[in-house]
Amino acid sequence: MGGETGRGENRRVGRRAVLVGGGAAAAGAVALGWDGLRRLWWRLPGTERRRVEGELDHAGAVWTAAARANWRRADRPGDFGIDRVVIHVVQGSYATALRVFKNPGHGAATHYVVGRDGRIAQMIRELDVAFHAGNREMNERSIGIEHEGFVDRPQDFTPAMYAASARLTADICARYGIPVDREHVIGHVEVEGTDHTDPGPHWDWDRYMELVRRAAAAPRPVPSPASASRTTRRA
Repeated sequence: MGGETGRGENRRVGRRAVLVGGGAAAAGAVALGWDGLRRLWWRLPGTERRRVEGELDHAGAVWTAAARANWRRADRPGDFGIDRVVIHVVQGSYATALRVFKNPGHGAATHYVVGRDGRIAQMIRELDVAFHAGNREMNERSIGIEHEGFVDRPQDFTPAMYAASARLTADICARYGIPVDREHVIGHVEVEGTDHTDPGPHWDWDRYMELVRRAAAAPRPVPSPASASRTTRRA
């Protein structure tokens, strides 16, 4: 996991910067620049996205909120396109990951935490930017998934963990049109500028990516309107 350090901000223009029109947009562009305007669109009257506490992006997860200091509000993929999934290993237990991500002094958190038994906690909405990669641009363009365990203990990476995480990654890739390959599903160690080594040499990438591909190819249930807006129990 890592905070908001790293390379400069992504300069891609999102749909909101294009859609906000008229004199107000022109004045805002002069004062803030397009890059600033597209990040602040949700502060404009009548444009804030409706949010429901505890609402999930992945149906297999339970909600337990990360500390507000460990993520940044956004409206992805409207303001930042999402094209990466970053795989982490916490160097500790599932409970440890939840505890430190709830600590506002920690300065980092991932969107999801996956346990050895296959349970998944969602801690940050996918539309928001989690401080997890140690690189600001990567934070803005990615979803972070933390895994219980230690990088030097291959026994920590259980079949239940691999299967649950693969379903989660396939779900994310389907939602944002992310290719299911190793260019777009990466380890924390592969983030530019990081000093982290996770998920480590014992993470079986061939096995994992095959599971993600199988999950991506499986028929996807169509959620009902009720289930799509449902909140769920907390971890």
